[in-house]
Amino acid sequence: MYALIETGGKQYRVEKDQVLSVEKLPQEEGESITFEKVLLVNQDGEVKIGTPYVQGAKVTGKVVKHGRGKKIIVFKYKPKKNYKRKKGHRQPFTQVLIENIELT
Repeated sequence: MYALIETGGKQYRVEKDQVLSVEKLPQEEGESITFEKVLLVNQDGEVKIGTPYVQGAKVTGKVVKHGRGKKIIVFKYKPKKNYKRKKGHRQPFTQVLIENIELT
């Protein structure tokens, strides 16, 4: 059984007991979280597709940890104009353990 959920402006394919890294969420570590925006549910070969979301479907999980990703360098440069800017960025993320996929 798997589902497609939407969170943080992105879509993810999730299964039970999967650890997923998503955009940073406001919940604390150890708290439970429910994803109500379920786009598709596949249960034993029977596929339910939402328009845009599946009614009565939800995915529950638990926040494992918060963190920040690898650093990327943003470098801007204009030739012959003595313009250079170098900045680093680390995107915050939340790791979620998917506990259950419900379809009522």
